[in-house]
Amino acid sequence: MPVIEVDNFEDPRLDDFRNIRDRDLRRDGALFVGEQALVVQRMLRQPGVTRSVLIASNWLDRIAPLAAPEVPVYVTEPPTMKKVAGFDIHRGVLAMGYRRAVERSALPDDLLRRDPLTLLLCEDIANIDNIGMLFRNAAAFGVDGVLLSPSCHDPLYRKSLRVSIGHALDVPFARSRDWAGDLADLAGRGITLIAAAADRTAVAIDTVPPPRRVALVVGQEFDGVARKTLDACDHVVRVPMSPGVDSLNVAVAAAVCLHRFSTGARA
Repeated sequence: MPVIEVDNFEDPRLDDFRNIRDRDLRRDGALFVGEQALVVQRMLRQPGVTRSVLIASNWLDRIAPLAAPEVPVYVTEPPTMKKVAGFDIHRGVLAMGYRRAVERSALPDDLLRRDPLTLLLCEDIANIDNIGMLFRNAAAFGVDGVLLSPSCHDPLYRKSLRVSIGHALDVPFARSRDWAGDLADLAGRGITLIAAAADRTAVAIDTVPPPRRVALVVGQEFDGVARKTLDACDHVVRVPMSPGVDSLNVAVAAAVCLHRFSTGARA
């Protein structure tokens, strides 16, 4: 990897990193931003994902050795990083990645043929932190893949990726173009659909035996899983709670349900 020291914030080689907050708003762009060491280290360990790296000098020994020969590592000081990025980079590590190396338009057939199989289906999740935590949970419980509904928040958004500690790079994911059609396709493949919802039709989670091939559906933070989606599922489950409490945060609920239903390997 070429290590390049830069002391001029106007250096055109740093243009990818300029005004990152503005770029965060554009999900249709070709690049995404990784921030903090753990995220960038995950990026660098995956071939073809990272375009370039910008780090404070104190991170050189921990980040630069991971970079592939074609990935430039720009080294500067925190004040210069702040001027370039447009905000204070407290952790001193940034990287630009190629979306095409991570995003998919559909989960691959070979993945969907796995037996056992665990999928996480996220419907209309709009919160930055929740989408990040859902990917962190997916990695923790050995989920094979994540399917996002068309309106879900971007898991490669800088802050979401940071919350996931970069696990959105580890767990294969795709963004659905036809949510109802994709649910029907999964069911047609013999995958059991289980929705987590505070719904009158829901049964206690421990009454449903874990299937070998399962897709867990979690829904929007306020309204939960849509009625049409619930109707498409084989089971609707709830987590028993104390009187007066009717729901959990979606990421917490997903963690409880994945602990119950995931077939992924765990230590």
